[in-house]
Amino acid sequence: MIYAFLATGFEEVEALGPIDVCRRAGLEVKTVSITGELTVMGAHGVGIVADSLFEDNDYSDAEMLFLPGGMPGATNLDAHKGLGKVILAHYAQIKPLAAICAAPLVFGNLGLTDKRNMTCYPGFEKFLKGANYTAALVERDGLMFTGKGPAAALGLGYAIVEYFKGAEMAESLKQGMMYNDL
Repeated sequence: MIYAFLATGFEEVEALGPIDVCRRAGLEVKTVSITGELTVMGAHGVGIVADSLFEDNDYSDAEMLFLPGGMPGATNLDAHKGLGKVILAHYAQIKPLAAICAAPLVFGNLGLTDKRNMTCYPGFEKFLKGANYTAALVERDGLMFTGKGPAAALGLGYAIVEYFKGAEMAESLKQGMMYNDL
């Protein structure tokens, strides 16, 4: 199970792009509201109904945790103490984490970025303590997946699919979604 956490002010395309790609590959993705309400308002006024509330999951079946960016979505994720505990427990089990745009700041503030190649929205690299900021559109360093911003949404999804389902599945999705035509 991939858990995708939604906070008020999340960047809609950064959440839905990777979720869509992963679900097309047959990966199970559950959206989780950290707001206490199932409907979460994105940064551009699009309301998304999450699959569950944060407190209704135990996360023991988590294969990956995914944080979409956006402002103030990323800072709202960062401020949620329960989410921080879930991320640290997941990381301690040596399981993959993903974040895009401003959201990698959560990993930085939790002390998970040292000596890693990472990307994020320009200006937020200051939160990636000890990381090598690459400015790549999508970056994978071991079990840490990061995307630079909205344009990286599909690419991050394909990187996650490649990790779980292999390069052939990721390439098939790229072809079917006309990604390689760009």
